[in-house]
Parts: sequence; structure tokens; C-alpha cells
Amino acid sequence: MKYEKEQKTTIFVVITTAFITTFTGSALNLSIPDMGHYFHVSASFVGWLVTAYMLAVAALSVPFGRIADLTCRKRILVIGILVFGVSSGAAVFGFSMWMLILLRITQGIGGAMIFSTNTAVLISAFPGKERGKVLGYSIASTYVGLSAGPVAGGFLNYHLGWRSIFAVTAAVSLVVLVIAWSKLPKDKPEQKEMNYDAPGQMLYVGMIVLTMYGLSEWGKGALPYGLAAAGLLLGVIFTRRELKVESPVVQVRMFKSNLAYSFSNVAALLNYGATFAIGYLMSIYLQVVMGYSSQASGLILIVQPALMALLSPYAGRLSDRVSPFKLASFGMALCAAGVLIFAFVGLNTPLWVILAALVVTGIGFAFFSSPNTNAIMACVEQKDYGVASSILATMRSIGHTTSMVIVTLIVSRYMGATALADAEPELLIKTMHTAFLIFTVICAAGVFISLKRKSK
Repeated sequence: MKYEKEQKTTIFVVITTAFITTFTGSALNLSIPDMGHYFHVSASFVGWLVTAYMLAVAALSVPFGRIADLTCRKRILVIGILVFGVSSGAAVFGFSMWMLILLRITQGIGGAMIFSTNTAVLISAFPGKERGKVLGYSIASTYVGLSAGPVAGGFLNYHLGWRSIFAVTAAVSLVVLVIAWSKLPKDKPEQKEMNYDAPGQMLYVGMIVLTMYGLSEWGKGALPYGLAAAGLLLGVIFTRRELKVESPVVQVRMFKSNLAYSFSNVAALLNYGATFAIGYLMSIYLQVVMGYSSQASGLILIVQPALMALLSPYAGRLSDRVSPFKLASFGMALCAAGVLIFAFVGLNTPLWVILAALVVTGIGFAFFSSPNTNAIMACVEQKDYGVASSILATMRSIGHTTSMVIVTLIVSRYMGATALADAEPELLIKTMHTAFLIFTVICAAGVFISLKRKSK
């Protein structure tokens, strides 16, 4: 009975943290114009609210995952919830954009602690035969946060102002903090010796920050190119070091010796890279070409994350009985089919075609994400759960950034400095065709890589 109560508590804490971290980001996206107006700053400056958080999460997830594996995952998770909640509460009283950006960095530090531990904490509390099922619940909660963010965030921003989004985030974080601190079962480190590779951690953080910032600013002069190149150079140095040290931050050797693990992470990177920009491009298409309001466009686009949330638990349970590698490959193939449909939308495409493409990609992502995560965690030992889940979170962040870099480069090629929202419909469609064809090729490569895996 006590064991079942601890399992229920673990599920509650994990799905709530998965929800609130994604909800906050997607809800704030709708508030960016109002925040820019309130503080009298440009939209690009306000965009740092997104970039700062993303860089902090991507750079620190793996270091915190390593610390959690060596010490106590519950402790890191609880501290992460505390940092995330306190920074959210402080943001309610933000008096300048610089203050909010600093608080978003702090929030990203808390988010990195959460992302690096919640999956590890979850699957450590359940037997292997139930891993896919509980991962499905966690991933479904992530999609609920993504889909609820634009709707609830728009309502809060319109009626109570952007500060209310941070207030709600802080309140939910406080509740889950109390439960996590008092009810989560304690865990002990799997490794008795405390070997912490501080130089390796610094190299990793530098590699991620420089590479991701360089990519996010790609096409804006020579500096981003230099930063991205410097990040890649640090990556080479980091890899060489990790192959030599006794207790590496990342088991680089495992990527070579365990191809199923390597291919699963690459498949995740390709999937996120090929699908993240769908919402961005289609929201502009629905408003500029089809003439829908921003609210109506949001309601149309919610179909995709809603299906992800609905089907992820089922796909997760199924991956406990059927090869997760095969399910993930099937899901990736559906994503490729959906993205290919988007590549052929035009000036007079019926709405039902758009909805069909959203349905196909939503189902595809549900059948990819839970099984692929299950496959990744099945490839590592329990002592490495924290780092494994952190690497997956980093793949997601890099995939998201890469997706938007591809869009930015295509827009620059066809439109120069013209914003997508201000483009002529014909030029917008040409841009979308090119982007979605590239994303289809990326998805097809993901299907190939996913099929190359073999279960253990």
C-alpha cells in the first residue's frame, strides 16, 4: 500500500512539473507583444525571454543530470521546483525587461534541474514492464501544457495581464514543491564514489551555449558563425576529454558501442528539428493566407498537441508490449507524411486538408515520442538515468533551435528582411513549400535511422 502511494505521488509530481514548465513558455509567447509595449522595448529584445530560458535549460540539463545521478535525484528535483517557483513569483513584480530576462535565466536553471530528474525519478519508481505507460503520462502532460498555454495564457493575459501567468506558475509550483519535499520517496546514488568532472562540465556548458546561441542568431552577421564554430570546437575538445577521464559527464563511448541508444537520440533530434516549426509557419499561414484571427488560428492548431496528449499514454503502454523501436519508426513515418501534406498547401487549400495534416502529425508524434523515450531509457543502466534523460532534453532544445534556423535561412533567401507576417501570400507559400520539403527529408532520414535500431 505504501509503495502504491509513493508511485502515485511520483506520477503527480512528475506530470505536474512536466505541465507547468511547458505551459509557462507557451503561455508567455502570446504575451510578448504586450510586454514589449509595457516596457517600451523591441520585439527582438522581448524575444530574449524565450532565448535566455532555452539556453539555460539546454546548457545545464546534462550537468544537473550528472549531479543528480551522483547524489540524490529527489533533492535536485525539489531544488529545481523551488528555483522555478521562486523566480516565477519574483517575475510577477518585474519592473524592467532586464530583470525579467535574468529571472527567466534563473527559471531556466530550475527547469534544467526538473528536466534532468523528473523522467529518471519516474521510471525509477516503476518496474521496467510499466516504463512505457508512465512515460506516456509524463509526455501527455507536456503536450497538455503546450496546448493549454496559448488558450489559458491568452485568457490570463487579456483579463489579468501578463504578470498573472507568472503568478499562476508560482502558485502551482508551490503546491507541487510541498508535495515533492514531503511525500516523494528518498533515493540513494547508484554510484558510491563521488567523481565530478568539473572541467568537463564547463566545456559542455560552453559548447552548448556558444553553438545554440550561434545557431539562433544565424544569418545576422559574422559573429554568430564564429560563435557556432567555437562551440563546435569546444565539442571536439569535450569529446576527446570524455573518452579519457575516469568519470565522464557523458559516457561518449556508449554512443559508439550502443547504436540503439545513439540512433534513438539522433531520431529525437531529427523529429524535433522537422516538426517544431509547424505551429509557427501554420499560424502565420492561417492568418495571412486564410484570413483567420489569431484566436481562431490557435483553436485550429490546438488539434495537433491535443492528439499528442490524448494518444501518448496509449502509445506508451503499447511500447511495453511491442518493440518501442518499431513504434517510434511508425510514428516518425506518420510525421513525415503529415509534413509532406503541409508542403503542398496553397492559396485555396481547404481547411479540412490542414486539419488532416495536423491530425496525422499529432498521431505520429504521439507514437514516436513515448516509445522513443522508452527505447532510450531501456538502453542505459539505472545509475545513468539522470544523464540519459538530460541528453534527450538537450536533443529537444537543439532540434527546436535547428528547426527555426532552417525557417530563418529560407525566409532570408526569399524575403530578405521582410517579416513572415508582412509577406505577400504567394511568397509566404513559396517559403513554406521549401521549408516543409526540407522538413520532410529530415523526417525521412529519421525514419531510416529509427529503423536501423534493434532492441536489446
